[in-house]
Order: sequence, then structure tokens, then C-alpha cells
Amino acid sequence: MHILMLTNTYLPLVGGVARSVDWFARAYRARGHRVLIVAPRFERRDERAENVDEAEDERDVVRVPSICNFNGSPFAVRLPVPGYLTDVVRGFRPDIVHSHHPFLLGDTALRIAARQNVPLVFTHHTMYERYTHYLPGDSEFLRSFVSDLATGYANRCDVVFAPSESVARILVERGVEKPIRVIPTGIDIDHFQSGDRALGRSRHGLPADAKVIGHVGRLAHEKNLAFLATAVATALESEPDACFLVVGEGPSRKVIEEVFAARGLTGSLRLAGRRSGQELVDAYAAMDVFAFASLTETQGMVLTEAMAAGAPVVAIDAPGAREVVKDEENGRLLPEDASEDAFAEALLWTLREEAARRGALSEAARRTAAKFAMGRVADRALAEYERLLAEERSFGQEGIWDSALRVLEAEWELWATFAHAAGTALEDVSLRGEGASDSRDR
Repeated sequence: MHILMLTNTYLPLVGGVARSVDWFARAYRARGHRVLIVAPRFERRDERAENVDEAEDERDVVRVPSICNFNGSPFAVRLPVPGYLTDVVRGFRPDIVHSHHPFLLGDTALRIAARQNVPLVFTHHTMYERYTHYLPGDSEFLRSFVSDLATGYANRCDVVFAPSESVARILVERGVEKPIRVIPTGIDIDHFQSGDRALGRSRHGLPADAKVIGHVGRLAHEKNLAFLATAVATALESEPDACFLVVGEGPSRKVIEEVFAARGLTGSLRLAGRRSGQELVDAYAAMDVFAFASLTETQGMVLTEAMAAGAPVVAIDAPGAREVVKDEENGRLLPEDASEDAFAEALLWTLREEAARRGALSEAARRTAAKFAMGRVADRALAEYERLLAEERSFGQEGIWDSALRVLEAEWELWATFAHAAGTALEDVSLRGEGASDSRDR
């Protein structure tokens, strides 16, 4: 198969969507399929890459002009350049178009699928309304608009991939009517089980016998890191020989530093920055428990990576975490309204269990991670592609007039989706405003 993927985020940007696209592409290519990735062009790519190989490996990657660091975020926004991809797509001749975002290059994906008369698959990676703080004019209207726009986009596709059962249920509740398949992003199990615990600890100045709480991820506002830092600091006050190892970069790094400084625990904090390859694997191996408090994830790949390394996970019950973490089996899963103190107690429970019990938690974590082996989930996704292509649809068998009508229909659907989302958002905000007025009157 020739698989065309379009994504607004890709390497060297560090994040779940970028890694998902890269890992699926590698798995598909290993099975003999050709994959072409269309992504924005980033500035200073060599400085922001996770490693040199990723910065230099641009095989079958097409970069489109973009505005980098949009509104102070780490993301790039593609510039609309008519006809920029026409020759590339015509030469590639895709069998499947796979969109990884509903906006920007997502629109391009819909147009390409219409022009080429091939199936369009969409992975709903993110609860997009929780990221509107990166946009100018963030508001309740904008959040409602973004959510409805993503739902409308999903209904313009042939099939929707959801990274977890929780997200699949949410999409149905929001009105997605197209077939939804749960296809999580897999991981290389052998790779994440190959960590060197002693080397990982010595590299970051962690004592060999210390109890280590770890976290890996982009250090951003939506990751709930003020809560996490406060909870971990509270736990460390009861375990003075324990340490907190944080792997990642982002604007919330300062928040973590300030929390630990205020508690007089700076000496217990290890900020490792971005790590990749074997260094990342060794960092996971150095951890005794993995702490994760984000409420915005749809899957949380770092959870399965940590579990593959044998680290039990303490997390908040939210989409992405609840399918992975089983309370008191491979870690602790706390209610969404849990306090920092309750989270700290869960961390201490995990650290203070007897050796045999800790071993059982680690083994259960490894068994959970095995369910997310990359080969297994890639085969599921490919089977869905093949099912679409086998349907009794005359993809590619039509005249010029039919093709033109289909492209016009796709353009109309894009505008109709946009208009409907805007109208719904305005109505929602109006109703909320009326409710607030009624409440004040009472």
C-alpha cells in the first residue's frame, strides 16, 4: 500500500502525535508498505531534534512552509500555498490518506482524498478544546467551536481511529457517526525493557539505593504539572532519601523548580531535560514509580513505556490512563478530584510496599505494556486500511466530471462543518450566559 500521512506536528517536535506518526510509519515500512509524511517545516531543526538521526532522517517526508512557534507555542502552523503538494501527491499515488489533525493540514488531507478518490482515515489524537490556550483569544466560545469542528471533521472521514476506549465513548457522545476503531499507539517493548538501571541513576546523580519517583513528558501547562510537583514534593517530605527525576522540557519546568525550592527540596530534584534513545530507556529503568497527573491525554504513551521498564504508575483517572493503570495491580489510579495529599499517599504506598509486592506490581506493569506492542497495533491499523480498500466502492473508477463534483462536495463539507461548529458554539455560549444571568437573578 501507499499510505499518505498528514500531520501538524512531527519530528523534531517532541510530543505524542509526532512520535505516534513516526512509529506507525516505521512499522508500516518494515512490513513492505510505502509511507509519505506531509508535515510543517520547523526552524533550527538540528537544535530541537531528540537526536541527530531523527533530525537527518527525512526519508519520504515532505515539509510544507509554516509559521514556527505560533503564539509562543512549540507548534508550527502551515502556510496555505495553493498547489504546493499537487505534483508530490500525484507522483506518490496514495491508496490511503491518513489525517492526524482535523485542522490546517487536516483540511488538506480531506481535499487530497477527494481528488484522489481514496479512503480518508482520521486519528483523533487529542481533546483539542483543552489546547486552545495556545491560540489568541482563548474563550469558552473557542473551546466549543474547536470541539464541534473536530467532531464535524470526523464525520467527513471514512473511519476514525481513537487511541483508547474512553476517547471512543466520548466521540460517540459528541456525535461522531462514522465507524470508530480503537487503535492505540504501540511501543517497542524490547527497547524499553533494555534499560540499564545503574547507568540511568549515575547519569543523573541518583544514589544507587535511593527511591526514585519519575516523570517523562513535555513540561506544559495542560499536563497538570503544578499539581504533580506539589504531590511529589509532599511525598518526598516523608521520604527524605527519595528523589524526583523529570525527563522533558517546556515552560512548566519553572513551575516544578519553584515548588521544590519553596519546600526546600531542590536537592531532591533532578531535571534531566530532553532525552531519547537509550538514555531515555535508562532513565525509565532508574525509576521505582512513575507519576502522571495529566487530565488531557487520550492515551499517554509514556505510561506504557514506563510499565515496559517495570515501573508501576500512579495516575489520575482520566482518558488514556484508565485503560492502562489498574488500581493496586500495576500501580494506583486515583479519582479525578483527588487532592495532592492523596496522590502523595499513593506514591508512598507504592514505594513502601514489601519487596515481593513491589515485584508483583512491576511484573503486572510489564504484562500490561506487552498488550501495546507496536507490531500488534500496526497490524490492526493495516487490517483496517485493507478493509476500507476492499469495500465495494469504486475508488479511482470515474470520469473527470465526477471527480470535479466530488472535490466541490468536499469543499462544501469543509465550509458547512466550519459554519455549523461556529453556530453551535455561539448557541452554547449564549445558553451559558443566560444560565449565569438566571442564577444571578435568583
